[in-house]
Amino acid sequence: MTSFDSLAPAMAKALEKRGYTTLTPVQVAVSDPKIGDADALVSAQTGSGKTVAFGLALAPTLLEGEDRFGRAASPLALVIAPTRELAMQVKRELEWLYEMTGAVIASCVGGMDVRTERRALERGAHIIVGTPGRLRDHITRNNLDLSDIRAVVLDEADEMLDLGFREDLEFILEAAPEDRRTLMFSATVPKEIAALAKNYQRDAMRISTAAEREQHVDIEYRALLTVPADRENAIINTLRFYDAQNAIVFCSTRAAVNHLTARFNNRGFSVVALSGELSQNERTHALQAMRDGRARVCIATDVAARGIDLPNLELVVHADLPTNPDTLLHRSGRTGRAGRKGVSALIVPLNARRKAERLLQIANLKANWGTPPSAEEILRRDDERLLADPLLSDKVTEDEEATVAALVETFDARQLAAAVTRFFKAGRSAPEDLIEVSLEQRKPRERGNDAIPAETKRPRDSFASSVWISVSVGRKQRAEPRWLIPMLCRNGNITKNEIGAIKMQPEETYVELSADAADGFLGHIGPASMLERGIRVTVLEGMPDLTPQPYERTPGEKTPRYDRPERRTDWKPKGEFEKKGGYDKKPRFEKADGAGAKPHWKDRNEGDGDKKPRFEKKRDFDKPEGAAGKPQWKDRDEGGKKPAKPFAGAKPFKGKRDDKFAKPEGAARKPKTKKPDRF
Repeated sequence: MTSFDSLAPAMAKALEKRGYTTLTPVQVAVSDPKIGDADALVSAQTGSGKTVAFGLALAPTLLEGEDRFGRAASPLALVIAPTRELAMQVKRELEWLYEMTGAVIASCVGGMDVRTERRALERGAHIIVGTPGRLRDHITRNNLDLSDIRAVVLDEADEMLDLGFREDLEFILEAAPEDRRTLMFSATVPKEIAALAKNYQRDAMRISTAAEREQHVDIEYRALLTVPADRENAIINTLRFYDAQNAIVFCSTRAAVNHLTARFNNRGFSVVALSGELSQNERTHALQAMRDGRARVCIATDVAARGIDLPNLELVVHADLPTNPDTLLHRSGRTGRAGRKGVSALIVPLNARRKAERLLQIANLKANWGTPPSAEEILRRDDERLLADPLLSDKVTEDEEATVAALVETFDARQLAAAVTRFFKAGRSAPEDLIEVSLEQRKPRERGNDAIPAETKRPRDSFASSVWISVSVGRKQRAEPRWLIPMLCRNGNITKNEIGAIKMQPEETYVELSADAADGFLGHIGPASMLERGIRVTVLEGMPDLTPQPYERTPGEKTPRYDRPERRTDWKPKGEFEKKGGYDKKPRFEKADGAGAKPHWKDRNEGDGDKKPRFEKKRDFDKPEGAAGKPQWKDRDEGGKKPAKPFAGAKPFKGKRDDKFAKPEGAARKPKTKKPDRF
């Protein structure tokens, strides 16, 4: 048992009141009196009690040997967290830890009313917990005075850098006094964190216990191999099998969160969603629903679930594989916290098996490979839970005596047992029937592009008893198996292994279905028996006539095509455009036969061989005799100069009008009129 003698009395009383008997390794390390007021860089495993650890580490610096704080004025400590949920969680933990000291703790997080936060800062607080962006905003507006800050704590420092808060962190640290104490807590210590510590810490102590180097010793990792089409069904069976008090399902996108939330609500699970598109109020209500038991499954993205500590979180399901080992560790770290056991299940499609293996190898984790729980395993587990339910062994109270006596008198034991079984299973979703997958099968790269393993393909003799259906599209509508089979699987919730022969007819298509899958197929398409694009399904009695029927398309026949999207209403076929005149193609020149034809160049001049005759330029100066030729310029004038043009008299004034248009002498000139001003 770890003694609390080295801690401040108020802190020891708070821990005892909370039920603490021992401290985790990281809590023991940071509360060591030898550290004193030195800076520290702590690599703490997720779920190892970091919040209590830096709360204990801050106490000597803030209290300075006193048992209680004085009147709240300017803040003494600043705790920075990457997300709103984590900041509010840290605030709740510090409130009970510093309850005996009279500390006033305020929060400054995004999504909250900034006016309320400003009034709280004006009243005074000893410790401020906030997110980087909101803290910087308050400092810029002079709402937050950092002149008396004695210590700054950076919780999940690696995550804050990943989210792009480096500039905000540097601004806050530069605004704080230089003689402050700086504590950095991070799950990992990459180069960026080391550089930040070097710039803003003074002779920092590096704290990393042996227990922290061992990744998630209280978490059982399981890799569940399934076909891609059964991914969601595998998640459902995993949740049903473990039946955890609290479980969280991680998705890569907000769209995936919304899809799974709707799907699981329809299946009867008590589900809440947690993603970045939700407001702060909605996210707070979702987490509170998980804490008070109104919801048992949380479907979240990575960013929204960063640093969340949910009580009794026993199961983490990776619906989408993490992109890197750090994300895998942070996701899985939501369970197995503070000594509690937990399970981290990775849903691995066949085509992503190699990726999952590399991810686990880089993270230095060992996972138990298997397949998702089958329907039979889930039903057996339900029976075990029913028999072990403490309600069956509890004593009958006085208030229950009359009701129990009436039931025993009215019904026999078998009927009562059946009623108990029905009540127990009424609120639970039915398990899904999954396609069997062998762990020894060939990997995707070795077996080609086939998405379904060879071991799971249905043999042909399974169609000995089958059901034939008719689909209202045929060769006339250009139906093809390449789009017809996916349509049947998608709408009827079947696989291509349950589809047998396909026979195309001119107006319809006959499809053979396995007898086991026929009822489920008809149930999923509904009583209207309609597929996509208005395609109707009809159940046939027995085997149809499969004699090939000839089909000849009449000229100009127009039929709907189902293999391409519908055209727009304003589309005009190419043949309906009117041809404009004047663009007729110029007829090709036809050479005339006979004397009028242009001779080949080889035959143009005799005696020239194969040479093309040279072009004889016509001389312009060859004129008939007696004609006055234009003299050369050198002979035009003595001295070699070009003679000037002879003077032909004065040129007439270009602006002078003819007598026809001239005004008579002495005529009055037309007065000029002033143009009106334009408005």
